[in-house]
Amino acid sequence: MTFEEARGQFPVLERLAYLNAGTNGPLPRATIAAMERWNRRDLEQGRGGKKYFEEVLALRERAREAMAEVLEVPPENVALVSSTTNACNTVLAGLDLGPDDEIVTTDVEHFGLLGPLLASPASVRVAKLLHEPPLEATRLILDQVSPRTRLLAISHVSWMTGNSLLPGELRRETDLPILVDGAQSVGAIRPETAEFDFYTVSGQKWLCGPDSTGALYVRDPERLRVALPTYMSQESYDVEESFTPKSGSARFDSVWFAPATLAGLNAALESAPEWRYDRTLEMALLCRDRLAAAGHGQGIVTAPAQGGLVSFQPQGDAEEAAARLYETGVVARSVPTTDWLRVSCGWWTSAEDIDRLLAGL
Repeated sequence: MTFEEARGQFPVLERLAYLNAGTNGPLPRATIAAMERWNRRDLEQGRGGKKYFEEVLALRERAREAMAEVLEVPPENVALVSSTTNACNTVLAGLDLGPDDEIVTTDVEHFGLLGPLLASPASVRVAKLLHEPPLEATRLILDQVSPRTRLLAISHVSWMTGNSLLPGELRRETDLPILVDGAQSVGAIRPETAEFDFYTVSGQKWLCGPDSTGALYVRDPERLRVALPTYMSQESYDVEESFTPKSGSARFDSVWFAPATLAGLNAALESAPEWRYDRTLEMALLCRDRLAAAGHGQGIVTAPAQGGLVSFQPQGDAEEAAARLYETGVVARSVPTTDWLRVSCGWWTSAEDIDRLLAGL
């Protein structure tokens, strides 16, 4: 697949410099077409019958296999969930942490991770990374570890700074369980999922899938309790006694996905070219270099070769800058509680998109 063919899958790129996959990726034509076919079928033929449910369950397993392929792990270690938040809640509930336990996280995490951490009975210790050099992440996180620490919970790539929190380096330095928020990594960089205990996926971001889709990798499903059971997570149940979870990570499946959603997700996962990771890093580096050449170098927060995000400090108010850019056909966003603007460079991004960003600034 050539770059022109790959980019041509996204009609929105015909009008906009769409630089916001860190929030929602652009939708490919194939995704909408697949969803429309299933919605039309549901409308005209109803949603019932043995054949119907067999086809939907097959769609579901195809989505699990496709997610596993992206994560480079076996399908039996992948649960289908509705979001990274949903995945984090599943892990935190299943670990059975108590008030005497501690979790180490950082100050550059999204509430999708922080919310479940703060709702758990464990104490939360926070490594301050926001204004520190990216290569200091491992040391600063490990500095917060104590004898009471039961979990490290961090992003692979911070949604605020765009910098990697170096989870692979952290894995080599400690045997503690690690929960990785992969919302800003999966689909943008190779995640190296199998190194970690838990790894979450947001389907609507860099994977360009429908809203409310995602996945959770669990390295050892038998060691995590099923604390939030759903109809999709059980193999069988007894009304008066208990239930039998499904084998593997399917025991953590959280929702019944509409077939249109599954079909759209599968189409999106099939749309990505083999060269996506190289192209994403290339475009992020180009964006960073051009921002520096245009006089924004001192305000660039994101180090080179991190992922698809580039955060920087524009002239003036960042929220107002994002609004002005939108009026010129450039979709980016400001980062809350900071004076930063955040740009998402995907494998579909062109040099012309970056030119439009700079012209809008």
